Amino acid sequence: MKIYNKLDDNINYFDTIFDNCNDIVRRKVPIGASLQRFAYIVYIDGLVDRQLIEDRILTQTMASAQRLPEQFFNEPLSLLETLKEGGLTTADLKEEKDLEAAAKAILTGDVAVFVDGADTAIIVSAKGFPNRGVNEASIEVVVQGSNEAFSDVMRINTALLRKRVRDTKLKVKQSIVGRRTQTNIALCYLDDVVRPAVLEEVEKRLANIDIDGILDAGALEELIEEDFSSPFPQCQITERPDKAASGILEGRIAILVDNSPTAILVPCTMNSLFQASEDYSQGWEIMSFVRILRFAAAFFALALPGLYIAITTFHPNMLPTVLAFKMAAARENIPLPAVMEVVMMEFAFELLREAGLRLPRPIGSSIGIIGGIIVGEAAVQAGIVSPIVVIVVALTGIASFAIPNYSLVSGFRLSKFLIIGLSAVLGILGFWMALIIILIHLASLKSFGLPYLFPFAAGEINGFSDFKDTIFRAPIIFMKKRPIYANPEQCDRQVVNHLGNWHKEE
Repeated sequence: MKIYNKLDDNINYFDTIFDNCNDIVRRKVPIGASLQRFAYIVYIDGLVDRQLIEDRILTQTMASAQRLPEQFFNEPLSLLETLKEGGLTTADLKEEKDLEAAAKAILTGDVAVFVDGADTAIIVSAKGFPNRGVNEASIEVVVQGSNEAFSDVMRINTALLRKRVRDTKLKVKQSIVGRRTQTNIALCYLDDVVRPAVLEEVEKRLANIDIDGILDAGALEELIEEDFSSPFPQCQITERPDKAASGILEGRIAILVDNSPTAILVPCTMNSLFQASEDYSQGWEIMSFVRILRFAAAFFALALPGLYIAITTFHPNMLPTVLAFKMAAARENIPLPAVMEVVMMEFAFELLREAGLRLPRPIGSSIGIIGGIIVGEAAVQAGIVSPIVVIVVALTGIASFAIPNYSLVSGFRLSKFLIIGLSAVLGILGFWMALIIILIHLASLKSFGLPYLFPFAAGEINGFSDFKDTIFRAPIIFMKKRPIYANPEQCDRQVVNHLGNWHKEE
């Protein structure tokens, strides 16, 4: 719908669509002292910088035409151009000829200025969203490294990425998703490093989304995943700008969602979910040891309860004799079978974990520890569960906390119950069957065309160079190539001679 020449028609349009909207400010102001022409200014109170509006828009609009010749007031387009070029002293403004587009700009925090007699509006960027600014990372905590976290405002988040990647090849391509929320989405990537096929696929999936609203990055993640039925994440969620910047340098795409303090990194492999920001802030020796701990913790978080059930129920002869007698003595007066013990304690632990997340932070962290001690001790004293089960469940929970990605932990939490179920029915055979089922499922997953288990599967695609950053973290001096995410034509990350001295590639 084109903007009307008559100012009153534009006023009637906004009075209609913004009826009963008391937060919409609509003001008709005179241009110059002669009162021959009027301007109509529309914005949303609370989404704009009011100081900027009063100093740069209202004051300048009312005073800008005082020095103009008389004939300018009879030429609305000339008057509009004068306001645009010299009257409105702001850098970020543009012209708009469509009423609906102007209304959408207002809803995103811009100011629309209409001039009587002109069929064009001036859209002034005067956003002043309420936000928390740049806070400290609370989920992906590191001992050494940056502590900055993403904000709820997308423009702040793009600035945090620009602050770290100062390259003209860093592109920030914006689009809008959601018919009603009109949520801004930004794709951030290095133009020469990203794989064109991956970028095209991401844009295609975003374009195919037809939904009334997107309020968080998690909802968008589910909509662009290839297999929504899988409990394992096929996109990487991060709250850390340094992690997102590192992914962009590797050739990945960071998707920023307005009003969400996280970024989505695609493509994603399971190996990347075991990597943390501080892995590259400390020596390769200690971080390789930590990586081994993480992978071992992932196995224990997934398999330990099922393995305990399989051995104690069907194969106690696999245990050393002394240990078998100890476990039998501990379970002598327990009325429940081992599988019921484990399932009951696992559900109790999951309840404590969820309660700790929902409680206020000052007491949320302590409820899990205190609740676990009290519940476990009380259950043992009451003779409902054996002490061995409490140890197994506690070790499983501790192991899950060692995994740096929360979404991956959630996948292990659900898969754990599949192993428990099959182990309770078939023993060790069921335990291995469950592991094989999970492994087949992981091998079948892809993230934007890349194998989910890369480089453990199909590692030869990139010449096995990605194995340098898996269970072991090689010294940075040896990681000369970018991971599989990058465009093959831009796979070289650094060139180092045999002495380790830097020199430019000739």
